[in-house]
Amino acid sequence: MEAPAIPRRRRTRRDWLVDAAMFLLAAAFAFLMSAERLGTAPLPPGWLFPLDQVAGALGCAALWLRRRWPVGLAVTLVALSAVFEMVAGPMLAALFSVAVHRRPRTSGVVFALSVLAAVVFTWLRPEPGMPPLATFMLGLALQGAAAGWGLFVHHRRRLVLAQRDRAARMETEARLRAEQAQHLVREAIAREMHDVLGHRLSLLSVHAGALEFNPGADPADVARAARVIRESAHQALQDLREVIGVLRAPSGGTSGDPSGDPSGEGSALTRPGLPGLADLDRLLAESGEAGMRVRLRDELGGRPREAVPDRTGRTAYRVVQEALTNARRHAPGAEVRLRLAGAPGDGLTIEVVNDTPAAGRPETEGGHGLVGLAERVTLAGGRLEHGPVRRDGGTGPGAWQLRVWLPWPA
Repeated sequence: MEAPAIPRRRRTRRDWLVDAAMFLLAAAFAFLMSAERLGTAPLPPGWLFPLDQVAGALGCAALWLRRRWPVGLAVTLVALSAVFEMVAGPMLAALFSVAVHRRPRTSGVVFALSVLAAVVFTWLRPEPGMPPLATFMLGLALQGAAAGWGLFVHHRRRLVLAQRDRAARMETEARLRAEQAQHLVREAIAREMHDVLGHRLSLLSVHAGALEFNPGADPADVARAARVIRESAHQALQDLREVIGVLRAPSGGTSGDPSGDPSGEGSALTRPGLPGLADLDRLLAESGEAGMRVRLRDELGGRPREAVPDRTGRTAYRVVQEALTNARRHAPGAEVRLRLAGAPGDGLTIEVVNDTPAAGRPETEGGHGLVGLAERVTLAGGRLEHGPVRRDGGTGPGAWQLRVWLPWPA
């Protein structure tokens, strides 16, 4: 595939100096050749010598147009060089310009025409006392040197442009990677804030609702509910500060994810400071204070919950937290049955089941909590299932079940 032509740009001071140097070199070449012919004898026929000098002067002047019309000028000078000897200097400069500013295929065609013109010139105006082959080889060497030098400059410029383009692409890719890392961190912060605020605000709603619907409650109960509300609000702020502090902490890795996890979960959500499965008892106690009835069935085979890997434990904690929050919102007063089971190598299974309130099936499918939870579980390498179930062989009351499997490496 051919490389595109180098785009034309405005002539700089350096370009003016180069053009002046090319003009002077071509003029000097023509002047020396003319002086040599005057000292000896012009090539036959003698009447062509004045026209030869005029053609050489016009060719030198035309070199100022070599940047605008390099191919047209080169072809014209190549055609004239088949007859006029003094055009050789400008013709070599034009060959160089075509090789620099046009594709190699184009410069190759022009060079082939110049070789043909050299053959014609050797046949029409042979050098006295010099073999025609030697004359042709001398011209071919000069033309090949001019075209070769031009091709070298052309490819060198291409290399510089390619390096600049590569550097610009690398800079753009680095900026996009940085923006992607920031986006992943923001998603992680938003996910953690949703979990923390959803849990804490649901507790506040329960206690505030109790005060609203029971204005004549005992002052001690009112004071206790107010204390729980104040403590829950304070704990919500503390949780938010902790989440933001952990997720903003320097990771010491690359691209915002030292663990190599493209999701960002492996770096942001497995650092110390975020709750894990070991904090499950505290979570259940808070739910119990809000009036929930939670039954825990631990089938981990006597293994401590701290033995669960950090990432799996944190995801499991968020699963239980979101399930309890949804149960408080959509099935108030219903009993919640929590089951933990699993072993290293088999994975960790979490089942949360709550009875459906009398008003009907809970409306958890309409919210964004389960959507975000499914994304979190998928990023952790697990599976999530949820939906209504029937107990007692299909004849008992309806219930809502959330079932999650998470990896637990051996």
